[in-house]
Amino acid sequence: MAGSKMSVLLAVVWVLSVVLTGPTQAGPEMDPYKILGVTRTASQAEIKKVYKRLAKEWHPDKNKNPGAEDMFIKITKSYEILSNEDKRANYDRYGQTDDTQPYGSGRYGHRHDSFYFDESFFNFPFNSKNHRDFADSKYTLHFNQYVNEVVPDSYKRPYLIKITSDWCFSCIHIEPVWKEVVQEMETLGVGIGVVDVGYERRLANHLGAHRTPSILGVINGKVTFFHYAVAKEHLRQFVEDLLPQRLVTDKNDVQFLNSWHELNKPHVLLFDQVPVVPLLYKLTAFAYKDYLQFGYVDQGLSETANLQKQFNINTYAPTMLVFKENIDKPADIIQAKGMKKQIIDEFMSNNKFLLAPRLVNQKLFDELCPVKQFHRRRKYCVLLITRDEETFSFGNQAFLSFASTNTKEVVRFAYVYQQLQQPLCDILMQNKDSAQSPPQVVILERRNAAGKALFKPVTAWNGSEEDKQRLVEELERLQKDPSILTHDAMLPELNNEFASMFVIRWIYASYDYLSEVIDDILHNNWREMMPLLSLIFSALFILFGTVVIQAFSDSSEDKQTKPKAKDGTKAENGSADTSTSSRPPKKNFVEVTELTDITYMSNLVKLRPGHMNIVLVLTDASKNILLSKFAKEVYSFTGSLTLHFSFLNIDKHSEWMNTLLEYAQDAMQIDADEDDGGNHKIDYTGYVLALNGHKKYLCLFKPVYTGEDLDSKSSEDEGGTSAGRSRSSSRDDHPPRKSNRSRSISTLQIHHKLDRLGLWMERLMEGTLPRYYIPAWPGLDKITPCK
Repeated sequence: MAGSKMSVLLAVVWVLSVVLTGPTQAGPEMDPYKILGVTRTASQAEIKKVYKRLAKEWHPDKNKNPGAEDMFIKITKSYEILSNEDKRANYDRYGQTDDTQPYGSGRYGHRHDSFYFDESFFNFPFNSKNHRDFADSKYTLHFNQYVNEVVPDSYKRPYLIKITSDWCFSCIHIEPVWKEVVQEMETLGVGIGVVDVGYERRLANHLGAHRTPSILGVINGKVTFFHYAVAKEHLRQFVEDLLPQRLVTDKNDVQFLNSWHELNKPHVLLFDQVPVVPLLYKLTAFAYKDYLQFGYVDQGLSETANLQKQFNINTYAPTMLVFKENIDKPADIIQAKGMKKQIIDEFMSNNKFLLAPRLVNQKLFDELCPVKQFHRRRKYCVLLITRDEETFSFGNQAFLSFASTNTKEVVRFAYVYQQLQQPLCDILMQNKDSAQSPPQVVILERRNAAGKALFKPVTAWNGSEEDKQRLVEELERLQKDPSILTHDAMLPELNNEFASMFVIRWIYASYDYLSEVIDDILHNNWREMMPLLSLIFSALFILFGTVVIQAFSDSSEDKQTKPKAKDGTKAENGSADTSTSSRPPKKNFVEVTELTDITYMSNLVKLRPGHMNIVLVLTDASKNILLSKFAKEVYSFTGSLTLHFSFLNIDKHSEWMNTLLEYAQDAMQIDADEDDGGNHKIDYTGYVLALNGHKKYLCLFKPVYTGEDLDSKSSEDEGGTSAGRSRSSSRDDHPPRKSNRSRSISTLQIHHKLDRLGLWMERLMEGTLPRYYIPAWPGLDKITPCK
């Protein structure tokens, strides 16, 4: 009994000692400077350069090291701290790597006086649906919501969408930056969305997002991916780059304001003291681009002093002016030190139209003269039918002057050119010969969306006082008795006068599509590019395939009798038996050069971007057999202009091969498994290297014996034994005497080393092979034969 009590007491003491001593054993706080390998005085440019190099080296998609993902997270976190001046200063001063607590387990190291339990100990740090660091639920998007709401709304404002998922490690680290950016961008008017791949796989595939986390922008229905480090400044610049570049003009003020007649829009000028156009103003310009023309005036420039003086601009607060037909006096003005989006939107909505705009399309007609809904919401449209010749300018100006005195909300003024909207003018004018009739004023009221309207021609208009008085009288009668509109008609849809030609629209659409393709190519989104590449190659095959086949058909028919003789010669020299392949090898059409110190620079080091050299490793003894087999296996890939074929004699250049694989640590690890104990050198005969000289990486093919032995089970054992020793058989200090049978088995094994090379080449062309990056190609001294 006493023993059991003693054991319980010891257990309690042990638990207390673990709890009490646990904090003191916490790991040291991680230093972002040491992780990135930079000094504390390093500039932002140096930090960014080092980060790009390390991120590329430790990215989990490229680095298969088990600790690569953890190291990549540490590198990203360190760059996030050092690239932000506030966080960097906080770390330099207090040694903290986060806004609220030290990096890693350092926060527990100073609490020796009491117990401390962090609630994160009981929670997993993943983006689980029940507990997230940042509440994304109100921004969650579904497929139907995206198609029906986000895409139409993206023509008025850009959207910033995050692609995430549960159990996403990298999503945790971008969450603080994402939260800060969302709070700022949503206030400015940017739409926000979150797509959870685990629940909305269909929407993620529709957007082309195949990895998490991803951030993309949507504007005018077009999706653009964010490819840079997740920082507040980068995301802000990304949103600005989404917007069209000519939203806010910087033209001369007189030229800018005088363009109201051609553009048929009011013009807005913003006066501010910052040299860069504020993002809020750019977003407003995009939202109202169909109604208003925007310009910006930097008050800090001496060239704008006269303009500020002319309109009596206050230099201590941003000022916004709206100009309509009169460019000498603003129609409306707003001034506030901190302009809010709601105030600006209300200001723009109240000044969307000119005093007397020209009807240029059906959309403008629907907004100026809306369909009657209720008796108390009747809207009447006073329409002047005129021409744009100089002789009609006086009457047009008089109509504009009359419209500027209007104070009734139920009456809207507009005009239309006869030659541009001829079907509408033929219906509204009493004189059917509208080409010879004078300008006419018509009052109309639209009854339904199908085009039904009631109207009354008022008077022929030349701008005289009598015409103005008659129009005033008719408007007063209309207010008392709406039944004076005695004519009814079905109005046709208006022509879109600003619609561009089909060729121009096609050019713009092609430019947008090509820019998107180039962006995908630059950022290596090959998975997204596969449908396009497949379409391009299919079109090229259809266009040129028949011509090429017909061009070479005559020459191939003349040489049909020659391959048989050549095949027999090859068989006598110990080459591959052509009966094992349905395609006879045509060695004359495969140009294979030897990789020596003479061809080293041109065939590898200075190889053009996008080109690759396929190098076969062989010996003097296996040269003829392997070259023949190599030529047959790669023959179907010789049509590619980006592939070059070479061979390397390992008897001469073994030092270069060993040095190359020392640089590629992953490749060395693979080859080390094949060494039986390190007592002899590795035989690289039959290895194939795909070398990309520009991007400095290689893909490795290891020979695998797949051929069957000449006899049954007994010879299988013998063949397996000799196959295991085939790597060192050519270099033994005391080679045994070989019979004709053993010599044929050895030849058969060498021949079968390249059996799977064709499949490997297909994976190489698809880009699915693992790549081993090296810092630099071995020097010329490594390729020169040792004497």
